Formats: sequence, C-alpha cells, structure tokens
Amino acid sequence: MDHRLRLAPLVEVDLRAVRSLAQDAVGDGPPPADPESLVATLGEELLPRWQDEWLVLERERWDHVRLHALESVAQRLQRDGEYLAAFQTALTAAEIDPIRETAQRILIEIHLAEGNRACAVKRYKEYRRLLHRELAVEPSPLMTRLVQGVISA
Repeated sequence: MDHRLRLAPLVEVDLRAVRSLAQDAVGDGPPPADPESLVATLGEELLPRWQDEWLVLERERWDHVRLHALESVAQRLQRDGEYLAAFQTALTAAEIDPIRETAQRILIEIHLAEGNRACAVKRYKEYRRLLHRELAVEPSPLMTRLVQGVISA
C-alpha cells in the first residue's frame, strides 16, 4: 500500500499553470495579447517567505523558466516596435537577476532602438559597475559592442 501524501487530480496547482504559460511564451511567435498580465505573473517569486531547504532548487528552476520567458517576450515586443511593453518586460527580468546579461542587453537594445543613446550608455555603465563590484568581471564583448559605437562617437 502506498502511504505517500499527494494532491487529488482535481486540485489545480497554480505553479504548473504559470510554468506552462511561461513555456508557451518562449519562442518566435507573436507576443502575448496581454503582456502586462503575463509580466506581472512571471514577476512573482516562488513562495517568497518560506525558508524550506527544498525550495532552493525549485526557486532556481522557476527563476530560469521565468527569465527565459520574460526575455523572449521582451525581444518579440521590441521587434514589433512595442518599446514600452518591451522595456517593462526586460526590466522585470533584470530585477529578478540583475547580473544576468541577457536582460540588460535587451534594455540597452531598446534604448538604442528608440534613439536614446545616452540612456543606453548609462545602462551599460551601471551594469559594468555592478559586475565590477559584485564579481570583478567585465561585460561580455557582445554587450560592449552594443555601445562601443555610441561611446566612441
């Protein structure tokens, strides 16, 4: 006889539903019809006030899923010229993991696409300072190339 505790099949687990939404958001298709709602949902931490050890890996797994989804949606919104929604989406990803370069790069690309060169350079320099302070490393060459022409002009 199996004595494990488990949920009834009729019980809906919101994390499963949200993870499915996040996985559907990754790709090359059109951005979601309601990006604000998706971004708000993906901006939520997994059980933020719980300190249980088993949550460490689950949080990391959730963070990676939501970061990929947010970055993918931000890139598609940018591609479609929806710069405000793209920026808000990428900013949410950058708040989740400030050191992650992908989200920071998308933010810089949006600034450049809008013609906000000074904002792009400022974002790059802030990110560079963060990396120096936290990890004593430089941004990647790809990141640096994004603003190189702006800085040298």
